[in-house]
Amino acid sequence: MAQSFNLDSTSAKYKRAMQFLDERVNFERFQALPSPQREFKLDRMRALLDRLDNPQDKLPIIHVAGTKGKGSTCAMLSALLCAAGYRTGLFTSPHLERIEERIAIDGQPCSAHEFAQLIDAVQPAVEALDRQSAAGLYECGPTYFEIITAMALLHFVSSSVQAAILEVGLGGRLDSTNVCRPCVAVITSVSFDHTQQLGDTLAAIAREKAGIIKPGVPVVSGVTADEPREAIRNIAQECGCRLVELEKDFRYQYHPPRNLEKQSALGSVDFSLVNPAYPLEYHDLPLSLIGRHQAANAAVAIATLNELARQGWNISEQAIRQGLAQVHWSARIEIVARRPVVIIDSSHNTASIAALMDVIQESFSVDQRFLLFATTREKDYPEMLKLLLGKGTFSEVVFTQYTTNPRAVPPAELEAAAFQLTGRHYPIYTDPAEAWNYIRQLAQADDLICITGSFFFAGEMRRLIFASAMTPQ
Repeated sequence: MAQSFNLDSTSAKYKRAMQFLDERVNFERFQALPSPQREFKLDRMRALLDRLDNPQDKLPIIHVAGTKGKGSTCAMLSALLCAAGYRTGLFTSPHLERIEERIAIDGQPCSAHEFAQLIDAVQPAVEALDRQSAAGLYECGPTYFEIITAMALLHFVSSSVQAAILEVGLGGRLDSTNVCRPCVAVITSVSFDHTQQLGDTLAAIAREKAGIIKPGVPVVSGVTADEPREAIRNIAQECGCRLVELEKDFRYQYHPPRNLEKQSALGSVDFSLVNPAYPLEYHDLPLSLIGRHQAANAAVAIATLNELARQGWNISEQAIRQGLAQVHWSARIEIVARRPVVIIDSSHNTASIAALMDVIQESFSVDQRFLLFATTREKDYPEMLKLLLGKGTFSEVVFTQYTTNPRAVPPAELEAAAFQLTGRHYPIYTDPAEAWNYIRQLAQADDLICITGSFFFAGEMRRLIFASAMTPQ
């Protein structure tokens, strides 16, 4: 797309484009998510893409689902493929600060100008489906997420990417991204989240995630618990797919960094195929993302590359080392300041909170730890708080809320849940900036501040902190 444009007109065009998008149905801003069976259907998405000449059929796609780890795995895959010389598109959601982050090529988000052009490109098709919706063919016109998914696919085709990585938004089977036939389908993990939409057992959630599996397309799975793993195996077998599984077909060993409050050190990971057609082992691969869970994601990413290699893709060990060392993925145990060290993490369920706690214990040696917490309705925050408050990890905990989305839990409700668990009261602030100022005053230079509980909260606090006097690392 042309890059020569008048800044003022582009700014006005961008505002009009964003207004068009903001007027769409946006489930990310619903206080309670609807039932997928009622609202999330693929016929409308297929009709939208058909009017756009089916860009999904013109791309080599890696499709990634999972309860946690799918965004990080997508980021790793993008970095690895870029390092191998492939022009790579990456579609993820939600965004932290700007919506353009969701659509990236070679690690660079599309520009505001490109974003506005993409909305122009899809608008006639959207309006045609709106008219069909008004006539009763669909329950509503294309949604916010469906439109952005279509925009990403168009952008990747027009930019001639050689690989397109699509992160599932919610679930898998009925997600708007599930209109493609990928080169590889990836399921990173299965744990409890969005149970009202996906089911209240791990097997039910796994079946929704495994809805991205297509007949004959290889599947890479990082799922290790018996119940969800068996569900994925059954669907892969029904579809006649080659299934490559963590702990059965490939393994990893993680070597964590230590004393991260004092240095910017990398962890490392060893990887091996256990039942390979040919021997494959990597030792001491550098890993810039922090945590044992990220090592598991890296192993899944490498196993995915091996499946691509079986299809003729060329990814060297050097590219794997370079990609894992350089990958950056914001708000995933991200160190944004030092003295005191400040980490921002987008954990929003019990499994991701448990991983965060493990990293804090394993890789940081500090005098005191402080927690700033906000989260989202429909999340199991009592269980999250049980993990955060149960071991006396934090000297003080402050509850607040994010202000950029109506789904935030009021801090008084969080404090009441914490009181039920511990019998003590905690500071609450409805203004996250005030909460941040309060906790900054408590923490000394050798302490740690952890900010977590929600993707929306992570993005808001990241903007606030970077705008403050503290210098990001």
